[in-house]
Amino acid sequence: ACISPLGTSLLLGLVALALGALKWRRIPLGAGLIAVAWLWAWSTPATSDWARGRIEAEYPALTVDQLPRAQLIVVLGGAMKPAGEDRRYPDLGAAADRMWHAARLFHAGKARRVLLSGGADGSVSGAVSEARAMGEFMRALGVPADALLLEEQSRNTRENAMLTAALLNAQGVTDILLVTSAQHMARAVMHFEAAGVKVHPAATDHEVPSSTAGLMRFVPSSAALDGSAQAIKEWVAQRRWRTT
Repeated sequence: ACISPLGTSLLLGLVALALGALKWRRIPLGAGLIAVAWLWAWSTPATSDWARGRIEAEYPALTVDQLPRAQLIVVLGGAMKPAGEDRRYPDLGAAADRMWHAARLFHAGKARRVLLSGGADGSVSGAVSEARAMGEFMRALGVPADALLLEEQSRNTRENAMLTAALLNAQGVTDILLVTSAQHMARAVMHFEAAGVKVHPAATDHEVPSSTAGLMRFVPSSAALDGSAQAIKEWVAQRRWRTT
């Protein structure tokens, strides 16, 4: 949490308060100003779009026709919440484009089957897996049940790759179209290739507009701050993976 702009700013603010209690003046003032400036910068759409755009640029949006055929389409979870006691039907999240894109690829004949990867919330007894919830939505999009495979145990990207690779090996599948959000794709590809799977990235859910301008891009917003935090999370995760 401390690597996020909000966490870093709060930490600097606490340092400033602690030093202020010791009756130091210049250092607390400097730490407080840095905390405010840091939080403001990452809260602006200009900075957030720049950070996310650098990640998304590695996997630009491609049309269905530009993507190759493969033995299987794999869709990673993180796009919806299954139905539960608090809601009757699955709840689509911001990354639900993953399932829309997978359905488009399937109906275009890019693969004959779709594997959905996503486990259940371990803190909830009897919780339905995200893979099962995604399957319900995919059927509503016209993908037949007999074309769907479910991987229902994974809790993160590394497990997505490892557990999916085991299912692929059992099915004799060696190359896939991997569907996930553009910001998540680089890390997902790393894990799947490390698991021995040949990947054709089919990125979707691109968030950054191609061109924007105006003074409002420098006005802080909670949405921009959240986007910046996601970008920093991906940078840190990718760096850790490359150095291990």
